[in-house]
Amino acid sequence: MTFKVNEIKISYREHKSVADSPQLTSSQEVSQLLYAHWDPDTLALKESFKILLLNNSNRVKGTYQVSDGGITGTIVDLRILFGVVLKTLSVGIILAHNHPSGNLKPSQQDKLLTVKIRRAAELFDVKVLDHLIIVPNGEYFSFSDNGLL
Repeated sequence: MTFKVNEIKISYREHKSVADSPQLTSSQEVSQLLYAHWDPDTLALKESFKILLLNNSNRVKGTYQVSDGGITGTIVDLRILFGVVLKTLSVGIILAHNHPSGNLKPSQQDKLLTVKIRRAAELFDVKVLDHLIIVPNGEYFSFSDNGLL
């Protein structure tokens, strides 16, 4: 009897050296990077959730859009999020999502999701350094700066 199964291949390829990537030291720098890499045409249209993947020196390995949602929310699948984190061997992450409404205040759902991701990250020795909410006018809310992380 012959068994045939799918072969799983996992890969991660850097297009440039992480040593040449920005080293993030403040929520303001993070917000600037997020605005530079967010589609401005969708900021006020629909909610999306992204992660910044970091090495041990807080240098950005890359960004990944975890989910793309609707006007008032988006669903974050932790299996996909951590699949990317583990595949890239990242040791730190920064969470980010937008509020198309322009409201900077985190919802109870935002807070609960942050706690859930943080607890899961601890199992893999991955640090969740911040969670930013960005809005169309260029402002942001940092969970870390506001004592919520």
